[in-house]
Amino acid sequence: MVPEQTDQPFSHGLTARILVADDEPRLLHTLASLLRNRGYEVAEAHGGRKACDLIDQEPFDLALLDLRMPEVNGFDVMAHLANGQPDCGVIVVSGESSFSAVSRALRRGALDYIRKPFDPEELLATVESVIGKKSLLEAHEHIQMRLEKSEALHRYIVNSSPDIVFMLDQDGHFCFVNSKVESLLGYQPAELCGQHFRHILDDRDVTRGTLALKGPNITADNPRTLEVRLKTRGSRRATRHFEITAFPIDPQTWPHSGSTQGGGNGNGARYYGTARDVTERKEAEAFINFQAYHDLLTRLPNRALFKDRLELAITHAKRGGQKLAVMFLDLDRFKVINDTLGHAMGDRLLQAVTHRLEKCLRKGDTLSRFGGDEFTLLLPSIHNHEDARQIAKKLIDALRAPFQLGDHEVFVGVSIGIAIFPEAGEFMDQLIQNADIAMYHVKGKGKDGYRFYSDSMSIDTANRLNLERDLRLALERDELRVFYQPQVCSKTNRIVGLEALVRWQHPERGLLYPRDFLPLAEETKLIGQLSERVLDQACQDVGRWIRAGHDDLRLAVNLSPIQVEHPRFVETLMQQVKAHNFPAGNLEIEITENVIMNDLEQISQKLRELAALGVRIAIDDFGTGYSSLNYLHRLPIHTLKVDQSFVKAIRSGDDGACIVNAIVAMAHGLKLEIVAEGVETDEQLEYLRGLGCHQVQGFFYGPARPAVEISRTLGTIRAKAASF
Repeated sequence: MVPEQTDQPFSHGLTARILVADDEPRLLHTLASLLRNRGYEVAEAHGGRKACDLIDQEPFDLALLDLRMPEVNGFDVMAHLANGQPDCGVIVVSGESSFSAVSRALRRGALDYIRKPFDPEELLATVESVIGKKSLLEAHEHIQMRLEKSEALHRYIVNSSPDIVFMLDQDGHFCFVNSKVESLLGYQPAELCGQHFRHILDDRDVTRGTLALKGPNITADNPRTLEVRLKTRGSRRATRHFEITAFPIDPQTWPHSGSTQGGGNGNGARYYGTARDVTERKEAEAFINFQAYHDLLTRLPNRALFKDRLELAITHAKRGGQKLAVMFLDLDRFKVINDTLGHAMGDRLLQAVTHRLEKCLRKGDTLSRFGGDEFTLLLPSIHNHEDARQIAKKLIDALRAPFQLGDHEVFVGVSIGIAIFPEAGEFMDQLIQNADIAMYHVKGKGKDGYRFYSDSMSIDTANRLNLERDLRLALERDELRVFYQPQVCSKTNRIVGLEALVRWQHPERGLLYPRDFLPLAEETKLIGQLSERVLDQACQDVGRWIRAGHDDLRLAVNLSPIQVEHPRFVETLMQQVKAHNFPAGNLEIEITENVIMNDLEQISQKLRELAALGVRIAIDDFGTGYSSLNYLHRLPIHTLKVDQSFVKAIRSGDDGACIVNAIVAMAHGLKLEIVAEGVETDEQLEYLRGLGCHQVQGFFYGPARPAVEISRTLGTIRAKAASF
């Protein structure tokens, strides 16, 4: 018997009437044109209010709505559709991608959700799929209304069902299964008939599945419903998730005569059921669960999952009298790379770092991305501190080799703080906090290393927090002072330059020197504000002296690695200089060798830009870093500053002076100027003069002084007997 034909509300695809609503005219027209080219009838609504007016005037089969529209948004239009045209389907096309927005739209009845910017082919495929499904659903509802009138229609629905329809005998063997089983699982219906249904159950669900039909309370009004995994043909590993609903059949009332498509005819059936493929839903649930407990960029456990595992590990450690370690890892130089090369490269770097770190771990260890460039590591069941020490060394070594990001070779290090349970804390938050404190102590000692937490660190941390608070207030209250130390010509005793040095007039601790607060300023990212203040004041003071007749007076300023490595370093520096009308040719910036060698390619370009503008470049503390002749002749360097530790080695007949000899000779050979720091005695001065050292600075000519004292002595110094 052929099932009765039904009139569809519209044919699949081409005659559907579609409403498109968006508040962006260009996007609205593009979307409408795309649909018209595919043959759909399209009405355009510029905004939600216009969409509601069109809904009141004419019927639609489908609406494509933006969520973010002024006055009347997409949710309002969906509500208006639900009241006026409840049969009209809705697809959301929106840039709003938050989970709450997607969830809300689907709860309001949206059939699908497409994120802007959309792929045209994907959008058209979605529209066709939704229209097709809508048509099928409407046909399905229409056919179900006629089930009581026609057994033929019943067979038609069974064989056209999107679900697997099956019948089982009293012992659980298939006596009928429709043809849908072939497209979903790959089995021919005929080959399953006579087989026990456990034949297609995943091994993990066999016991639960077979017991389900043996429950005493299964009735037609109370069917058995459960979710199980079914195996696809030819592979025990390829499984799909199904929702099974099974009803008992009364053998006295079950009409099992006649034939039907599929396997078997239902003779001997005692259970009737459907199996709906819910794999996509289960995968979506699994992804949402994964998203809640993992970092999507690195695929590592996130903060929440790490804390859960740490809490459990602490419980086991207490029960077994064992130790465990919590490590807090912070990448060195990551922010500079991220700011310089962009966030995309920064993300690639984090993924590469994760890959290397994971290779160092033992089975059972938990590496977590705690946020930004911070990671935490749980080492359960360690024997002693040495176990944690070995892992820390492996992690540091793993990140020591350069990373290749496109055309860029970059270097990162890692600072690791370690807290051992129970010595460093017996509770989760305590261990994490103390590992973090230990990590900050590594940062304060030069980065790229590890330290175990000790009780004394908490005291240091409290002092550090107080000092950080005071430093922030110092910037607000203008407590920073700029002092100047003269750079003197070794032959004429004339002041040729002034090095600007910062001091902090602390209201309680008195005058603080850079060593007391600059490391903290760099660590807390306050160094940028602090340096701007120093440079502003120095440009004002020295600029005033230059205009007063000291045309050749040079201003030397120290710059931190954070400043130099910033992408907008050159632009920011020159803006400050121009703001004070300070002559660029009188400015000399001092940087260390380590700053250059951390990223030679990027720093070289910045130095060339500055040199082209007239700014002089000096290498500070020369001889204590890489001291590579390669960069000396490649970069626009004007001055080498000999570190005071070498100057102090100058003694009569002392071999320690050989380093000074070599540096001065090197400077002469490269035609560079040279400044010797830390000159304190006649002996040192005479030795340097004899070598041909151009300029000196140090306590021999006096310590750094405030601007008011420099003003009184400028131009008058001739010898040591001057007022210094």
